[in-house]
Amino acid sequence: MGAEPTLRETLAERIDALLPQTQCGKCGYAGCRPYAEAIAAGRAGINQCPPGGGDVIRDLAALLGVPAQPLDPALGVEQLPAVAVIDEALCIGCTLCIEACPVDAIAGAAKLMHTVIAAECTGCELCLAPCPVDCIRMVETGRALTREERRMAAAHARSRFEARNRRIAAHRAARAAARPLRADEVKRATVARAMDRARQRLRNRSR
Repeated sequence: MGAEPTLRETLAERIDALLPQTQCGKCGYAGCRPYAEAIAAGRAGINQCPPGGGDVIRDLAALLGVPAQPLDPALGVEQLPAVAVIDEALCIGCTLCIEACPVDAIAGAAKLMHTVIAAECTGCELCLAPCPVDCIRMVETGRALTREERRMAAAHARSRFEARNRRIAAHRAARAAARPLRADEVKRATVARAMDRARQRLRNRSR
């Protein structure tokens, strides 16, 4: 059985559930969960999430029993939901936007045209900076989401983000397993096998 979660971990999970799961980093942290943990630990304010804006600030204030605050203007401004759009005529197929997208919302392959899957895009803007030909722009969807729609969208984005992280981890593990052993690794493995054989001989003699 695993260890019981601490109160701080439980609170961080509840805070994370209220965040938009864009993983954009505009709050000053690497993603929504690190920001949630910082809030739970008292290291961050509840007004640091531009994508969430006033709605998320009010939700966090209600959860934590603290006064709502205006969004920190140094971190950005509240905007309507937006999605990334790629000018396919200018796209050179560099794949940098695909690597940057935290929810696998961009389809394409090296040296081939890319396109954004609008229904999966969280509007994080992380694909903009890496594009070497500036062929990506953000387009507002034209309407604000209801609270229920926001939470459903966030839960879906979190599941895609976690699935992407699992895929990347599995790929890295497979590459590491396929990597040829270095000389020192071969030596350690040889010594370990020799020791195993020696222990087996000793066990056989003691019988």
